Formats: sequence, structure tokens, C-alpha cells
Amino acid sequence: MTSEPTPKRRLLIATDNFLPRWDGIARFLSEIIPRLQEEYDITVVAPDFGVYEDPTITLVKIPLSRIWKVGDFRPAKFKRGLIRDLVHRSDIIFTQTIGPIGSLAIKESKRQRRPVAAFIHSIEWELVPKAMRTPLLRKYIQVLTKRIARSLYNKCTLLIVPSSSTEELFHWNAIHTKSRIVHLGVDTVKFIPLTPERRMELRSQLGFLETDIVIGYHGRISREKDLITLLRAFSRIQIKYPNSKLLIVGDGLESIKKQFMNRHQVILVGSKNNPVPYLQAMDIYCLTSLTETTCLSMLEAMSCALPAITTEVGFVRNYVRNGINGLFFPKQNPYYLARQIERLIADPLLRFKIGENARRSVMEQFSWDKTAEGIKDALDEIGKR
Repeated sequence: MTSEPTPKRRLLIATDNFLPRWDGIARFLSEIIPRLQEEYDITVVAPDFGVYEDPTITLVKIPLSRIWKVGDFRPAKFKRGLIRDLVHRSDIIFTQTIGPIGSLAIKESKRQRRPVAAFIHSIEWELVPKAMRTPLLRKYIQVLTKRIARSLYNKCTLLIVPSSSTEELFHWNAIHTKSRIVHLGVDTVKFIPLTPERRMELRSQLGFLETDIVIGYHGRISREKDLITLLRAFSRIQIKYPNSKLLIVGDGLESIKKQFMNRHQVILVGSKNNPVPYLQAMDIYCLTSLTETTCLSMLEAMSCALPAITTEVGFVRNYVRNGINGLFFPKQNPYYLARQIERLIADPLLRFKIGENARRSVMEQFSWDKTAEGIKDALDEIGKR
């Protein structure tokens, strides 16, 4: 007699960001979900950002709100009854955010006594206020967001955090739920540097000359990314290096995008499902963010052996070693950023060494397989309680 195979556990992934809207969370889930499917029967509940089909998962879409909008992001509607039913039919809940979907999933999991793990992609009380225009509103929203985050995360069974600094920050802010550190990963086979010959060919295809100095950024165009500091630094660089170009890969707030449009040597290519060729065409990568946890796009740039200049934010300050595999500059300081860019332009050997060390750091420390194993262990831990 053959024994029946053990049925897979039912995993509900509740997220307020998902494909086809590409961002760090969507890219994270696109890597993690296939690696969890051997052990879990997966249902994803997410906002309806458009056409996306994956026959290997059950995808439940929730319409977007017509009322609310935060920066460039329009959240899903609150569908308490739907979330309640999905939680009831699941063994484990895995949340990604505390928007309408994530917050309801956490509350329903607590009410129904279902184990729930939350992956911390961002510090909400730092991120959300920066999407607001007025300082007074930012202050009010920061206090409110921190209270909401504290209440919700203290209802979780486990927090999965990307770094020890995030773990410490949560503890300092009276979030006492047990936590486990799981670093993000990078596909180092996909995000690779090119040979000089292949790189020259690619740059030509993208419209760049061999003599161009391409300074770039990949990610969301939003207030917390502080891309205006990058634009101001680039304006200074142009004076001394007229062959420099600024390449922005991403989409977001129209009010910010307008400041980059029709600028000499500034190129906006929009959001790309495959950003690899654009990263490979860059000479220098800049991250001007005011807040981050790990910053997946930064790791992807480093994996392409790009020398990166960044603010000292979140876990970035731990995996970047100044002058070894990257360079730091103070937040909102375009003058110092311009000096760091000029330093790399003037010294091609330094660019090469920093880029080479950057890729080596990523290959040694960041792997999607390791990330998935860490998440499986975390979900197994709460699933056995």
C-alpha cells in the first residue's frame, strides 16, 4: 500500500504591491513565490494593477481606491469580508505591507488565531510622511503611521526583517513581536557586468557614445528617493564634463518627473521589467534616498559591478564599505555628491576596483535561495505552533 502524499499547507500572501506594478516588493515576491511553491499551496491577494496571470498561483485581485492616493501610489479598497474569508481558508498568512490589504490580513489573522508573519520591506513611519508635500502634514502623518505600525506589528506572530538595524529600530519603537533576520537576495547570474566589447555594443544600441559618462539611477521616482539632489549634482558635473549623461530608469510622481524632462543630457526611460541592460550601460550608480531598509535596486547595481555612491541609510550602511565597494555622501547634499561623482569620473581605475569589489560583496552575501530558505524556516516555525 502506498501512503497518500501529505497535502501542501495553504499559504496566503497578502500584499499591497504586486505585479504588473514593478517595484522592490513585486520583484521580491517574483523571486520568492516560485521557491515556496514546493511546500505551499499559494494564494496571493493583491491590488488590481492590471493584467497579470500566473497559472501556478491563485491570484485574488482587489480594485483600487478611487479616493485615496499617497504620492504615486493608489492603494486597494478595504475589503474586510474578502480578507476574512481568505484568512479563514489559509494555514499561514505572510504579509508584505500594512496598507489596506496587509493591515486587514494581520487583524483577521489575530482574530482567527492564524499564524501571521510580516516581512518588513520599509519603515512606514519614515516612508509615508515623505510622500506628503507640507511639513506640518508630514509630522502628523509620521506620528499616526508609527502608532498604526506599532499596533499592527505587535499583533503578528513573527516579523521577518532584512537587517539587524531594522530589528533594533523596531524594538526601540516598542514593537516587541519576535523577529528573525532574513537578508534580501540578488540574481547574480542575471545582474552581471559585461565584457568591454559587449558593453560598447549595448551602449551603442541604447544611444550612448563610447566617450559618454553615464550616471544613473533605477527605482521609483518618489519624494523619499530625493532625486532632485541627484539632478542638482548632475547640473554641476555637466559644467566640467559636458559628455556626461543622466539616465533615470523608473516611474512615479509626475511633479518630480517634470523637473527632469527637457533637461539637456537627462534621459528618462520609464519603468522597465528588465532593467539589466540599462544598469550595464551605466558608469556610475547613485542612490540619494532619505530612507531605505536594504534597497534591492542598489544591490542589483552592485551585482553589475557598478561603482555606487549612496546615502548612509538602513542596511546600506552595513554592506557598503566607504572607499572599498562604494562611496557615501551626506543626505540632501548635492555638492558633496557632485564631488564623489567627479572623483570616480577622474579615476577610471578606482571605478573599476570599487565596482569589482561591489559585485564580490553581493555574490558573497546575497542570494535569493538563501532568502527563500530563511523565509521557509520562519514560516515553518510559526506553522508548527
